This record gives sequence, C-alpha cells and structure tokens, in this order.
Amino acid sequence: MTDPISDFLTRLRNASKARLAVCIIPHSNLKEGLAAILTTEGYVAGHANGVDAKGHKTLEVKMKYVDGAPAITGLTRVSTPGRRLYMRYTEIPRVLNGLGISILSTSKGLMKDSDCRRNKAGGELVCNVW
Repeated sequence: MTDPISDFLTRLRNASKARLAVCIIPHSNLKEGLAAILTTEGYVAGHANGVDAKGHKTLEVKMKYVDGAPAITGLTRVSTPGRRLYMRYTEIPRVLNGLGISILSTSKGLMKDSDCRRNKAGGELVCNVW
C-alpha cells in the first residue's frame, strides 16, 4: 500500500456511507492520532485498539450518526505521497468558512487548524473534514 492515510480516510468514508457501526482499520500511530482528533471534534463516537484473528494490531473506530445521517459529510486527503503540501500557520485554509477542520502534521504532533494558528505552528496539511 503506497498511501495508508488515504486508505484510512477511504475506509471511514465508506463505513459512514454504508451506515456501519464500527470501522476496523490496520493500526499505526498516525492513524490513531487522526482518530483521536476526529473523536474530540465529534466526527466519530470513539476509537479503541484491538487485535485481529492473525494477531495484527487494529484500530476500531466507532462511527457517529446524527438523526440517521453520518456526522462526517466530507473527508478529503490534501497532501499525497506524490504532492506534499506544507503550510505556514498564516496560510492554513479555513474549511467551509470554519464549519470544518483541517488536520496538520506538525513538529509538535498532529494538530487541527485552530490549534496550529494558536500555537503558530505550520506543517504538512494531511486532510480536511467537514
């Protein structure tokens, strides 16, 4: 797999459209950090670590629905392996005029856009969520 982050986002997108209760994803620390941000922002209900039948670590993301509609309406990968996008904290775009969030990978770890602006930290723009 050349882009595990894109695979993570696609699995979440597909699980929300299929109205699944839980989405099971291969584990990595970056994916766990993304799931933690999505949980604190209210886009998913929660996440936990698990182990599959072969003994591999997995990440179980509990999907969130509001009145039967998925809480995640849009999820896009911005920086790809072929085109990395790095932003200064002043250049970070606002998603849907502030209704969505951008997630950045900074030297201080994964952060959402408002935290990056507050801490004056730029980095690689990973994805946009709304």
